[in-house]
Amino acid sequence: MSFHGMWAELLPIGRSSASGGYRRFAWTGADGECRAWFRAQAETRGLTYEVDRNGNQWAWLGDPAGGDAVVTGSHLDSVPDGGAFDGPLGVVSSFAALDELRDREAQFTRPLAVVNFGDEEGARFGLACVGSRLTAGQLTVEQAHRLTDGDGVTLPRAMEAAGHDPEAIGPDPERLARIGAFVELHVEQGRALDLTGDAVGIASAIWPHGRWRFDFRGEANHAGTTRLADRRDPMPSYAETVLAARREAELAGAVATFGKIAVEPNGVNAIPSLVRGWLDSRAADQETLDTVVTGIEHAARAYAAEHGVDLDVVRESFTPVVEFDHALRDELGRILGRDTGLEVPVLGTGAGHDAGILSASIPTAMLFVRNPTGVSHSPAESAAEDDCVAGVRALADVLEGLACR
Repeated sequence: MSFHGMWAELLPIGRSSASGGYRRFAWTGADGECRAWFRAQAETRGLTYEVDRNGNQWAWLGDPAGGDAVVTGSHLDSVPDGGAFDGPLGVVSSFAALDELRDREAQFTRPLAVVNFGDEEGARFGLACVGSRLTAGQLTVEQAHRLTDGDGVTLPRAMEAAGHDPEAIGPDPERLARIGAFVELHVEQGRALDLTGDAVGIASAIWPHGRWRFDFRGEANHAGTTRLADRRDPMPSYAETVLAARREAELAGAVATFGKIAVEPNGVNAIPSLVRGWLDSRAADQETLDTVVTGIEHAARAYAAEHGVDLDVVRESFTPVVEFDHALRDELGRILGRDTGLEVPVLGTGAGHDAGILSASIPTAMLFVRNPTGVSHSPAESAAEDDCVAGVRALADVLEGLACR
């Protein structure tokens, strides 16, 4: 099946008629449909299909146990009302690149696999890259069992309901030892390539990033009868902290976002007793990130004290700077510039990926496909058809250079 045929099959799955965005959350019905699609693509091509202990899907050309394998792929789940390209472009392009290599009658000297990592976005259980983190041993079984969605459903219960044995989850060093290189293609989440005029680029590093939960605790009371002077309202402290985050990020050349909020008791005519906000912050280096988050927390504590509100700050997740394997990155540049003599742009990114998680265990690299607007995690996310085709061709060239020598 062509790239366009695969893309057309995936487009309707998990799409909201109201927003036009996608709700492909881990271990839900929409995720199951995406997983069924992946399996069908593997079987149609005569590939060896398997699901590992952590629910990640694999499609193998050659012996899965052969060692020194070249692996490509990405993920199929989405953020709430996310775009069509983030994740799926990498998976569809991987199958399309394999088709391209078969058309070239390429002779493979290393096993090749396409992978769909589970729960990359963390939209349901609040932690990104669960499938790859478990595989790499960066998330313990105990921690995974404590992950809970907004309805109180734990990760093990969700996996079991979807037909996967949660008792099997855990580190998978034997599988990682069989992989010689992992190359992930992804739509760019920014406009760097659009500004340079290039269709495809190579990733240099992933910025350090993390998520922090700010709990502002006050006192619930009647919105109409409580004097302003008598209130312990946590909402103003939270609102001022949101503005402080913007200021700190602008001063440091970083990014900081409060994108999720929970309010109790959440009544129109009630002063909140709790405002809980989640901060996402990212910067080009660790020192800058520390400066931004420390500045935000200091401001939040000052606002809370001013309004008689208690504040707890909890770091829920953190990923240090990820430098992709330099030798593999340089090899990608050599392969892609071999016929043209042109230098492929190398750029950093503030977005996390499975490739970043796996980089601590195996050599990893990333290819980016131009995003003309830079919009991501939104229904407006896009990539031109010609650029998607260029991405497939680039990925095929890379896989040929790595797996067919």
